[in-house]
Amino acid sequence: MIYDDEIYGPAEIVEPVLLDLMASAAMGRLKGVYQGGITALLGIAPDFNRFDHSVGVCLLLRRFGAPLEEQIAGLLHDVSHTAFSHVVDFLYNNSDQDYHERLYEATIAGSDVPAILARHGYNWRDFLDESRVPLLEQPWPAICADRLDYFCRDAIPLGLADRAEIAGCLEHLAVRAGRICVLAADGLAPARWLGRTFIAADAACWSELREMALYQLTAEALRAGLAAGCLAENDLLGTDRPLWAKLAGCADPAVVALMTRIHPATRFVLDPAAPDLVFTTKVRTLDPEVWADGRLQPLSALDAAFAADRAAYLARKSGPTPVRIIAEGT
Repeated sequence: MIYDDEIYGPAEIVEPVLLDLMASAAMGRLKGVYQGGITALLGIAPDFNRFDHSVGVCLLLRRFGAPLEEQIAGLLHDVSHTAFSHVVDFLYNNSDQDYHERLYEATIAGSDVPAILARHGYNWRDFLDESRVPLLEQPWPAICADRLDYFCRDAIPLGLADRAEIAGCLEHLAVRAGRICVLAADGLAPARWLGRTFIAADAACWSELREMALYQLTAEALRAGLAAGCLAENDLLGTDRPLWAKLAGCADPAVVALMTRIHPATRFVLDPAAPDLVFTTKVRTLDPEVWADGRLQPLSALDAAFAADRAAYLARKSGPTPVRIIAEGT
């Protein structure tokens, strides 16, 4: 297969196991789940889906020389995301935004993935241990293929980078000591660009006030719909548009009232004194590791200005967010 990725361009995929997994029902469902959740469905956030992201992660892992097993893990890593993506974390008050990870084993077990992997000589349980995939996942705030791909996909439509800048960023990255890092031989400018542009993407989208307030409103609509019997928890395991249609068709007054507010025209302001909503969201920043003098060092250890700016951003964004609705959609 020649897979034409929107960010990385055409890539030849010949491994039968990858091709079979890409054609699986489990992966196919992700084509109906927006990466950006409800705000992507509303046309506010970038509109790529979790299938696009998952294949992109796989391609990045290939670029960085990851073994086929880690490429498989990258392809499958988001298979348990619910409809509306991280809205479910607001529904269950999960500020770490890792609810999908708790569903991962059960989702894989109940899908067509184990049989596909078995046909190719793999045991699906071998893909449950995150420690075996160091290029795919790393603790915050390190670079990993997962974070790098969604950053690349969001930065362009957010107006924070163009394709040439993304390509240039990737050219400065390499694997050293089992980690994705920036090469110090290229100077600190590429690491600074990545660290600062990642923070800009968080401010513009991933923890932006209006987007997160709409996540919270949608979570409350889901909660009301579940309480009223308009929805069942199993509906969360489907795709975005059918779930949205079920919510929109619910006659329960609490759901109807909330649905009028889940609209691109709704506006919000911070208001600690009289909030309509209070929520806590995950703040995402990178502190890119730099390969210098034969060892990995975080950019913050090499650039005091970046360290101070990143710390100030985290301090400013941390804690509960009290929000008042000042204008509603229709």
